[in-house]
Amino acid sequence: MTKHKKIKVGITSGDINGIGIEVSLKALSDSRVYEKCTPIIYASKNLISAYEKEVKMEGIHFKVIKSAEEADPKKINVVNCLSPEVKLELGTSTKEGGAASLTSLQSAVEDIASNKIDVLVTAPINKNNIQSDDFAFPGHTEYLANYANEDHPLMILAHDDLRVALVTGHIALNEVSSKLTSDLILSKIRVLNKSLKQDFGIHRPRIAVLGLNPHNGDKGLMGDEEETIVAPAVEKAVEENILAFGPFPADGFFGSPGRRNFDAVLALYHDQGLAPFKAMAFDEGVNFTAGLPIVRTSPDHGVAYDIAGKGLASETSMRQAIRAACDIYLNRKAHRDLTSNVLEVSKKK
Repeated sequence: MTKHKKIKVGITSGDINGIGIEVSLKALSDSRVYEKCTPIIYASKNLISAYEKEVKMEGIHFKVIKSAEEADPKKINVVNCLSPEVKLELGTSTKEGGAASLTSLQSAVEDIASNKIDVLVTAPINKNNIQSDDFAFPGHTEYLANYANEDHPLMILAHDDLRVALVTGHIALNEVSSKLTSDLILSKIRVLNKSLKQDFGIHRPRIAVLGLNPHNGDKGLMGDEEETIVAPAVEKAVEENILAFGPFPADGFFGSPGRRNFDAVLALYHDQGLAPFKAMAFDEGVNFTAGLPIVRTSPDHGVAYDIAGKGLASETSMRQAIRAACDIYLNRKAHRDLTSNVLEVSKKK
């Protein structure tokens, strides 16, 4: 990447009746954002203008463009991909709002697939009203993995040195145990290890893997998944020269000083990892999808209908998501360049 090229950041609208557009506009009101990136929101002129009026966000200057290729590096750019007839009903889940969020997502994904944008930042969707023939997935992660034909996407929540990844994601709790296998856990360890190297710039990452049952099952008294499923996966990872450790009892891990000995934590199910993460970094965390050929981040909160349109939503997580996407993009480029140089040196020898 040349010195003067800015990273084109595609930002989806998310559920238009939630806080996605509000936090995006607030995050982009910080002039420091434009030092590194060119922001492009996938929505419509009418929608942004209506949002400004409803939320009383004055002084937002944006440029309406037909294609991301026309983006102005010094302005908020808006790709007109939504119908001008789409109406705002802030704080309410509507079928129209769900359809609009999907159109925005599809437009941005098509552009990143054709290299018109460099990274993707997704505002929160309502996982119910977005469901359709074109979106039959539990969330963004699964949709993007299917689009990219990737079998092992990995959700990572990150804030500073706290990184939490998930083996299973958006599935019912009563399905977790039956879904867990040593092969699945091992595949997630591999993806996490690779991501920590190429996306976060950690040369020899140390990964802590959590157990499933209370107190790691107390030697079989409360389940044996730690011994029969988790430990074998960790052992195989170690055989592959991955610095994986565990399983660790989940209840005390995040409060222990020992957590800082690791670069990332692999939790076995959604709330096991996200509940402690959000308690520690709710407003500043970033959701990153590893295991994809593209860089995709999002804020770590939902649509927040209860405060939509009231001007109360914090933009911190969205701002962090934009910054993280740019940082990961640059880290990947540096990793590719380093790998390429090493291969060239090896060939010469």
